[in-house]
Amino acid sequence: MYSALLDVVRRTAALFSQPLPADRRRRGMLLGGAALAIALTLPVPRAGARDWTSERWVGTWGTAPAGPPPAASLQTFSNQTLRLIVHTSIGGNRVRIRVSNEFGTVPLTIGAARIGVRASGSDVAPGSDRALTFSGRSTITIPAGAPALSDPVELNVPALGDLAISLYLPGTVEANTIHGTALQTNYVSLPGDFTGAATLPVQRTITSWPFFLTEVDVEGSGPAIVALGDSITDGTRSTVDTNNRWPDWLARRLQTVRDPVAGLNGRIGVVNRGISGNRLLSINPANLVAGRSILERFDRDVLATAGVRYLTLMIGINDIGNSTVTGPGSLSITAEELIAGYRQVIARAHAKGIAVFGATLTPFEGAGYFSPEKEVVRQAVNNWIRSSDEFDGVIDFDLATRDPAHPSRFLPAYDSGDHLHPSDLGYQAMGNAVPLALFRSVGTAALKPAQAK
Repeated sequence: MYSALLDVVRRTAALFSQPLPADRRRRGMLLGGAALAIALTLPVPRAGARDWTSERWVGTWGTAPAGPPPAASLQTFSNQTLRLIVHTSIGGNRVRIRVSNEFGTVPLTIGAARIGVRASGSDVAPGSDRALTFSGRSTITIPAGAPALSDPVELNVPALGDLAISLYLPGTVEANTIHGTALQTNYVSLPGDFTGAATLPVQRTITSWPFFLTEVDVEGSGPAIVALGDSITDGTRSTVDTNNRWPDWLARRLQTVRDPVAGLNGRIGVVNRGISGNRLLSINPANLVAGRSILERFDRDVLATAGVRYLTLMIGINDIGNSTVTGPGSLSITAEELIAGYRQVIARAHAKGIAVFGATLTPFEGAGYFSPEKEVVRQAVNNWIRSSDEFDGVIDFDLATRDPAHPSRFLPAYDSGDHLHPSDLGYQAMGNAVPLALFRSVGTAALKPAQAK
């Protein structure tokens, strides 16, 4: 349309570039006036705007919001800057962030936001700092219950690198929405807007991700994997600031393995949506930081993830562990109920073209909520995951971490000490146990278990 109008304008200008009889001059003026009128009615492209239909965004990092926390552990920030550190899975040249007020009860105002490559500690690498805007504005007020996306900025985001996201909170804000088990040191400033400071004047550090940040996306052509689960996906009891969660190890492998046939080559993002204490079928009303159930949070934490094409599902050990014995050999939660929940996740993912890989539940004998009756349910669930052929692929974390001499327990080297969560070595073994062949079909289709060995 714009090219056609430009052509009309050019031809009209040509009419005025040579002497014409009076009647033709009048007609030329009328034509020029019509062209001007048309031009005034057409929308003017925004400076720097891009065709959104050609953009493809992929999650390079993410976490799952939960809350609110108990009053005794509620964090409050007042006229302070947060500098939140995240570890990327894939790189890119344009970046945006997703922030959340989804468990908030009042509007959240972010007074300023910036992103850069982390140098060390709270420091931002020189030349990498970029201002972030929301809908073209440097500040945003997010309604209670809502998320928000920043506008994209140009930044050379490294794969497997650290980013520093700085958010200024001009008022007094309660962190009702939070991810409690960040296993990452984050920084809270002295009073003031220090988003543009290369070195943050730190008042204190925290090892959680407050609700203000839930995802970082880069522009890219590949898909994203969402790792959905509980504390074992969240990385509980792994070493802080070392990125030793099993999805971190998977991300490293996807970056370092070069397999042209598989089409991997560093293009697949990994987004960790594990929440410590999370369950498949229910919530724990006494601990809302453990998150809503998988069935409740699925749309927000999976479907809303940029570029999601694959889903790993490892959930159920807290449903089993927190169940009660209702009679000889029977529990308040059954394998059949858990299987029905898995089928719901599979159906909802497939409806959106997402392949689902079921992960077996790891051993937990010796954990505080273990019992022989619960072990029977775990084994029944694992047998179904391995044999039902209802998932698009299987990741056998049980086989990768159990002690061959005592299969209901972790291999000692893989036990963090509580007999429920792996050690750093155990998480590494889990990340190494994921068959990369599952991701060879980059798109909506995936290999079946028999094909993905």
